[in-house]
Amino acid sequence: MKIAQIVCASPPYSGGIGNSAFHLYELLSDKHEIINFTPDTLSPVLRRGHGAFLPQLLWKLREFDVIYLHYPFFGTAEVVWLFKIFFKKQKLIIHYHMDVKNLSTLTKILSFPSLLIRTSLLKQADTIITASLDYIKHSQIQKFYHTHPDKFKEIPFGINLDIFKPKDLNQPSETKIVAKTKSFIRRINELFIKRNCLNIIFVGGLDKAHYFKGVNILLNALPSLNSRRWSLKIVGTGDLKSEYENLAARLNLSSRVEFTGKLNDGDLIRALQNSDLLVLPSTNSNEAFGIVLIEALACGVPVIASDLPGVRSVFENHREGLLIEPGSIEDLNRKLEFILKNESLRLDMAKAARRLAERKYNERLMKQKYEDLLAEQSL
Repeated sequence: MKIAQIVCASPPYSGGIGNSAFHLYELLSDKHEIINFTPDTLSPVLRRGHGAFLPQLLWKLREFDVIYLHYPFFGTAEVVWLFKIFFKKQKLIIHYHMDVKNLSTLTKILSFPSLLIRTSLLKQADTIITASLDYIKHSQIQKFYHTHPDKFKEIPFGINLDIFKPKDLNQPSETKIVAKTKSFIRRINELFIKRNCLNIIFVGGLDKAHYFKGVNILLNALPSLNSRRWSLKIVGTGDLKSEYENLAARLNLSSRVEFTGKLNDGDLIRALQNSDLLVLPSTNSNEAFGIVLIEALACGVPVIASDLPGVRSVFENHREGLLIEPGSIEDLNRKLEFILKNESLRLDMAKAARRLAERKYNERLMKQKYEDLLAEQSL
């Protein structure tokens, strides 16, 4: 099957939409011919941020069996909509990633045509993919979902569990008795020998496009922690990085907060494996899922994340992690204190985290769901 994948960010990009497109390409290209169309592979007539006008698609898409549009993509969603008006043979799959909020005045003006035709575009779709129906039910297209629920299909993101895994699984295989003995000794040490530090990690874009990640919330929650046994590693880069570094300095946190910049995949996995807790304190529904959450879970790292539609469905509160009130410095501070004072519970969450990843977020499950979907489109 020949598939046109249309995405606003060239994969791999340090953001959810571009990375999910890249991952989908890797999963399906062994059986299907997939061509990525992005602002970098075509010459846009107009481009601003991740929006671009790509009229070339009007004649390029005719040779494909399936059009896979990652939404939002302002400027090009309209081109796909116009194409489908005249050419109905090609199947259209729309992956609805997220709502878009707090746009600048100019971006609002430029995005208006895309929002104007959004409902019509969704009606053209044969299937609308979402990582979380919980998110869709509370999103800007919730009314469309409630009138057309049959169009929607939930396919959670998946990752390679042979790569994202707890550090212990890197060791050579052992007999069950030896493994259980080592696990018991390690747990006794962790519970009864005072830990030197709780290693906290944040992973995300530090640019204006990812303003909603809540880095300022996280930093402001740290100074009033009663326990001083913690450190924070902030992984990511962007035009707000220096602003966050200055905030950490003003809060007298510089000695315990490390800004690593962007890490390659191997270093990111090692950073997760060496962490005790991942925090993702997103502030609004621009955060629709949080792929970094499942990367942490797969590495056996419990999480603290905002109680937002979509995000809250990634894990179970008090089982693999804790939910916090979006935007609340005080609630995040309370939950961090709770983790610091309940090491036994954190260890139980760590084990549950890996089990959840194996049960729900194995990329092989994701691949099979997509193969089944494409088989349905060919009928």
